[in-house]
Amino acid sequence: MNETIQTLINRRSIRSYTSQQISEEDLQLILKAGEYAASGMGLQPVTMVVVQDKDTIAKLTAMNAAIMGTDQDPMYGAPTIIVVLADPEKSVNAWSDGCLVMGNLMNAAASLGLGSCWINRAKEEFESPEGKALLKEWGLPQHLVGVGHCIVGYAAQPAKPAKPRKADFVKYVR
Repeated sequence: MNETIQTLINRRSIRSYTSQQISEEDLQLILKAGEYAASGMGLQPVTMVVVQDKDTIAKLTAMNAAIMGTDQDPMYGAPTIIVVLADPEKSVNAWSDGCLVMGNLMNAAASLGLGSCWINRAKEEFESPEGKALLKEWGLPQHLVGVGHCIVGYAAQPAKPAKPRKADFVKYVR
């Protein structure tokens, strides 16, 4: 089996991270993979915001936890958060294109031996006044829609094994 397929099969969501920051080289490779995700008609209606500043990570974590209704860390202590935002004014496919970016980011991280996880609730975060304030602070349009947070870092513990695939996952019409 080739290396790409092996990475796709073995990637798992990591929910516990060390505090060690990822290297700039690895970050740039992961972002490059995100940039080259497929997009409808090549419109590229997605923006990635890399957050490594501890205060901003704390703010995103608190916002996300509040939406989830918990006081636990929904970012699992990851030292890097890549916020993926879609621009529905650029493309009707912006949300789907953002999902493809998220997949590329996570698979690229896995290929480099890093952990990652898709954290939801970005849509609700960036619809809120606090989220709109962050968009403004980052110099981004207020109409962007949160797709997800790709958290990235070094796994603090091994990933759980994959659950067996369901029997009726694939249907053939030949």
